Amino acid sequence: MDVNVAITWILFLALFPMAFFWLRRAWRIQVRRDYSEVALKGGMPPENAAAWARWEMLINAVAGLVVLYVIIAVAAGLLPYDTWSAIAGTTIWCKFFASFALGRHAHGFGVTKKR
Repeated sequence: MDVNVAITWILFLALFPMAFFWLRRAWRIQVRRDYSEVALKGGMPPENAAAWARWEMLINAVAGLVVLYVIIAVAAGLLPYDTWSAIAGTTIWCKFFASFALGRHAHGFGVTKKR
């Protein structure tokens, strides 16, 4: 078995749970108004999580929909490997960076002193 084929399958199969979790998180934030996973830093949401919910929902929804599109397009044979792997990889990294930045911004940049 070729290593490149195995890596390709791992990337493709990993898209399924990513799309599921990101779209489920967007659903929880938008429809159920569950702000427990909004702008996390150290596993904790900010005090005013509702103020950041729209942005977290948008990040998760866009990333989830792009990955869902990639899954459907690959299954339909519409995208060559180079294209879909670039779209998927860029989406994954952009989602992680955007969620990280939102979490840091929502919790503030101030330096606190430990007592």
